[in-house]
Amino acid sequence: MPKITVLPHPDVCPEGAVIENAPMGESICRVLLDNHVEIEHACELSCACTTCHVIVREGFDSLEEASDNEEDYLDRAWGLTPTSRLSCQAKIANQDLTIEIPKYTINHAKENH
Repeated sequence: MPKITVLPHPDVCPEGAVIENAPMGESICRVLLDNHVEIEHACELSCACTTCHVIVREGFDSLEEASDNEEDYLDRAWGLTPTSRLSCQAKIANQDLTIEIPKYTINHAKENH
């Protein structure tokens, strides 16, 4: 099974993390949460926000293409890159992944809007 390497993030994962044996077919977000990486996920993994945005630094090509709906939300994400994905929608395939959690998210509920 593939492994997920999470690059250090000052708030979510200061030391970084390595998750061995990530289950194929599961979303990146679910695997992170199940392994105590508390990535934001304001819409409860329903592809209705951008708070779980990640940048896939390695292994991007192993992921299925993003849906039109995911692409629409990604257009609103802070720090968008060509290898950005919503981690609630990106399913783990057969390759190891290295991901970066962006420094900022757009979370209106958390920001008291």
